[in-house]
Amino acid sequence: MRLEDVAKLANVSVSTVSRVVNGVDTVNASTRKRVLKVLEKSNYHPNLQARSLVVGRSSTIGIIVSNLLNPFFVDVFHAIEGDARANGFEVLVGNTNYDADQLSANIRMMIGRRVAGIALVISEALPPALSELVGVGIPIAIYDVGTQGKGIANIRFDNRKGMTQIVEYLCSMGHRRMAYIGLSSALLPTDVRRSAFLEIAARNSVETRDFKISFQEGLEGARAAVRDIVKSGFDPTAIICVNDMIAIGALRELRDHGIDVPGHVSVTGFDNIEFSEFTSPSLTTIQIPRDKVGHRMFDAILAGAKSRTNAGEEYMFSPELVVRESTGVARASNDSRRTRSRALLGVIRP
Repeated sequence: MRLEDVAKLANVSVSTVSRVVNGVDTVNASTRKRVLKVLEKSNYHPNLQARSLVVGRSSTIGIIVSNLLNPFFVDVFHAIEGDARANGFEVLVGNTNYDADQLSANIRMMIGRRVAGIALVISEALPPALSELVGVGIPIAIYDVGTQGKGIANIRFDNRKGMTQIVEYLCSMGHRRMAYIGLSSALLPTDVRRSAFLEIAARNSVETRDFKISFQEGLEGARAAVRDIVKSGFDPTAIICVNDMIAIGALRELRDHGIDVPGHVSVTGFDNIEFSEFTSPSLTTIQIPRDKVGHRMFDAILAGAKSRTNAGEEYMFSPELVVRESTGVARASNDSRRTRSRALLGVIRP
């Protein structure tokens, strides 16, 4: 049904129907009610793309994430999506799977769809295609990579401070041999976590060993990393994982082979995804307020979409250490205890 047909049935002008459909508040209550009744009965659906061309702005927000299988990214996405829908925006979603080419393709696709703004919840480096967004005046909110600039809001998290909290907490519990499980690929936030770990550990005279997995391997990669730690003979009293998903995989491998956490080895994560509270044992980790991150990103996009002259902003969220059951006092380091612990670790299959 056309707009003209709705107007005829409601006995009003086409412009009045248009104002009702677009949420303009200059229509009196009784007329609005009559038009809405006709719209409902006729099952009328506005052409949103055509409306965007007419009014010069889109009713769609773009959200691009690195990995929709990772609960961290999903939680931030849900917060942005909820705010967008509450403010009358539709949502267009892109998933990069950490692929730079796919990120560029998603950005160009959203430029073509004339989105009102884009939220980039990613870990990979920003592509040249980002300048195209700035060039066409689409406001951008980016999580934790790049810097703010004209039309760009950078919503950051203090990864370095978070990793410092983990290492210093473990040191206070007597840990002086720590293994780190990170990612082999260069992703900006995780690189900061690794460098902070090595720096703070060295400052506290902690002996360390660095182990890496490919992000594509996920939980299985974390389990393989635990086996690599054992085969190395390093025998740490604590294993620090780059994020909660890796820590969950590490906990499973340790549990499957009868290795006590935290009695023999403490394990930490990073992100505080919902699953971390329900692992066995529950996971010590760093809290990132994912809902607040998402809300802040949407607010920045909305401000940019309204002003069209947004100079950008930078906002930093601070970490909070969440201590749960997976960490405890470092085990005794005398030779007999070390011999028994290595014998226990030796049951892990290669």
